[in-house]
Amino acid sequence: MASSFKLLSSLTTILLILFASLCLASTAPSRRGTNSPPFKKIYAFGDSYTDTGNTESSTGPNGFTYVSNLPYGSTFFHHPTNRYSDGRLVIDFVAQALSLPFLPPYLDKKANKSSGVNFAVAGSTAIPHQFFVRNNLTLDITPQSIQTQLGWFDKFLEEKQGCGGAAVKPSCTFDDALFWVGEIGANDYAYIIGSSVPGSTIQELGIKSITSFLQALLRKGVKYLVVQGLPPTGCLTIALALAAADDRDAIGCVRSVNNQSYSHNTILQAKLHDLRVQFPHAVIVYADYWNAYHTIMKNRDRYGLKEPFKACCGSGGDPYNFDVFATCGSSSASSCPNPSQYINWDGVHLTDAMDKAISSLFLHGGFCHPSFDYLLSRKRHHV
Repeated sequence: MASSFKLLSSLTTILLILFASLCLASTAPSRRGTNSPPFKKIYAFGDSYTDTGNTESSTGPNGFTYVSNLPYGSTFFHHPTNRYSDGRLVIDFVAQALSLPFLPPYLDKKANKSSGVNFAVAGSTAIPHQFFVRNNLTLDITPQSIQTQLGWFDKFLEEKQGCGGAAVKPSCTFDDALFWVGEIGANDYAYIIGSSVPGSTIQELGIKSITSFLQALLRKGVKYLVVQGLPPTGCLTIALALAAADDRDAIGCVRSVNNQSYSHNTILQAKLHDLRVQFPHAVIVYADYWNAYHTIMKNRDRYGLKEPFKACCGSGGDPYNFDVFATCGSSSASSCPNPSQYINWDGVHLTDAMDKAISSLFLHGGFCHPSFDYLLSRKRHHV
């Protein structure tokens, strides 16, 4: 009798363990569930706001020739990485949010590029460099434009996958790739300061070049594309330091410069609408940099940002701590002890804290149109 009871007890225990195991198995996420990254790769393009190392001190844009030295990179990486910030850029936060490694720069031939590549170049323009040479616009010393980056992308595809050229090949698909186009075009406007070239010419040629670049990507079969607009460039320290004191808007930024970037974005959004009609298979998202930045400016306390205009790293003291002839990293410049409270890092580029706030608004705050969640939902349903 006792032995029968023990046998029954043992069988009951085994059944309970099996039942519990089945319940756990049914609730565990699948490999393709929420724990797996939605994308396997990111391809990024843009200028210094997105460049993760395609330029260095000796090859960077005019005035910012110390990016390979501390205090650049001091906040997050604790050493310079050739990023124009004290830490991470928006594209870095995007990669982290998607559980992917930081994107290596294209020109780093030794880097592991299995999870994507960054083609962005600091100082890069939307309009090809030859335009600036022809018009004697000597502020532009960077030969690469967004079209150069497209050429690099083609070369990369050809070398790695045999997928270069304009034609779409069945074996060369981008179903698991996110394409992120960081802001591009701000340099074009900056390089005509003091010249007779009108801003309207830059706007027309810049938008035309950007549209051509996006069409080239989409013709290759790109399905998931995010395009950042320009930030309110009149809020940058350099703009405030150079503009007349009476040229200000309601939040203290340079009105004329902000109007210029806003107008540029309006036309860009119209072009993106046309591209959505032309390429209905693709999810084309506009990342509203202008309004995300503007929103943070008006709600700085919410993000722990106390200093809206003064550069954390620079020289010259108040009000802007910016001298174009003695920028961050030079012998006469110094950096603030609390960059997490600053929006601007070196007079032109942003702090890790500001980039974190911007990326959060892009990914979760409703400043992508359509939303980034919509893009992820389309990706999941496609799989």
